[in-house]
Amino acid sequence: MNVLEHLLRLSVEWEVIPFNPAQGMKSPRVPAGRVRYLQPPEFGVLLRQCPAWLRPIVGLAVSTGMRRSEILNLRWLDVDLQNKRVLLPQTKNGEGRVVYLNQTAGMVLKSLPVPEGVKGTDRVFHGLGPEQVGMSFKRACNRAKIEDFRFHDLRHTAPSWLRMKGADIHTVAQLLGRKDLRMAARYQHLSPALLADAVAQPDGVFGQSVRKGLAAPHGSR
Repeated sequence: MNVLEHLLRLSVEWEVIPFNPAQGMKSPRVPAGRVRYLQPPEFGVLLRQCPAWLRPIVGLAVSTGMRRSEILNLRWLDVDLQNKRVLLPQTKNGEGRVVYLNQTAGMVLKSLPVPEGVKGTDRVFHGLGPEQVGMSFKRACNRAKIEDFRFHDLRHTAPSWLRMKGADIHTVAQLLGRKDLRMAARYQHLSPALLADAVAQPDGVFGQSVRKGLAAPHGSR
């Protein structure tokens, strides 16, 4: 719609048409992005169903929020284990970014065998393509009986776990390389269990006697 509106505006400017029929037209509201994530026990079941070669890729995705393309294009020279980070030279938005590694991500990268004579420009996951990874991951989901879950949803799982542990939305946006906070706002949700725990927090403020005083007298409405 934006492209068409721009073309019509140019057409008026170039005197191809007398007026812009799209002037004043309101664009539809963009629907909220899909958020599908796993709870840690579910992820454990899924991981056990993944073949051994796929587990490091899945582990990096869920612990860093990196895209599948970013993981598969990762080069040995991009990995800085000493400073616990990965340097991505170019991402989806055309700019580089730094991905910080937690203990799980660092362990995954340290466990990978380094082939003899490997060059810094060689890919860490050499010889693996997105289709092979996607299909194998889908089969693992089927074996684990996990429905409606794609590899890209691992990117949603990482920030969802962060939010459930109390990380603020700015931290989540930085993790995912999002410049626009609106794109990270989808992770404002919390799990039902966490909500129940949060609701129970004020219980500690009131003593037993105070709680009894708040209760309505027996038989009243």
